[in-house]
Amino acid sequence: MSKTYPTRVPVIFNDTQGWVVLDQIRTIDRKRIIKTLEFLDASEIIELKKIMRETYVD
Repeated sequence: MSKTYPTRVPVIFNDTQGWVVLDQIRTIDRKRIIKTLEFLDASEIIELKKIMRETYVD
């Protein structure tokens, strides 16, 4: 179990609890991102976008 941080979003992937850790973001291939996002539900994607805007845009 990971600590709760505002830049971490809990997700379930292949029936396993995991985290998208935005505070450790790195450059990865666009194909890999698209492939991974296919498995996230809409609420997880919305939460990730919200955190990314708060952290990196505003």
